[in-house]
Amino acid sequence: MLWSAAQFTVSLLSYAVRESTKMVEMTGIVKLLTKERNQVARQLSGLNAAIAAFAGSYTGTKPTRKISAAGRKRIAAAQRARWAKIRAKKG
Repeated sequence: MLWSAAQFTVSLLSYAVRESTKMVEMTGIVKLLTKERNQVARQLSGLNAAIAAFAGSYTGTKPTRKISAAGRKRIAAAQRARWAKIRAKKG
């Protein structure tokens, strides 16, 4: 089918209008998604601030206590004595 110049021009303009409408819709969608992303980013920022504020209170970690070598020896000797007492009763 051969098109006349007028038909081709009308067809081309129609295509351009459809595509520009799609671009306007895409631009609107992009703007909406950007707005949503910014809102979520603000909410996450608030949550991160709240977590940081409470993190020191609820970490659940305690400082480790250190026991001296002499203390460990006393505990070991006491345990050995307990086991010796149990063995003596059995034997």
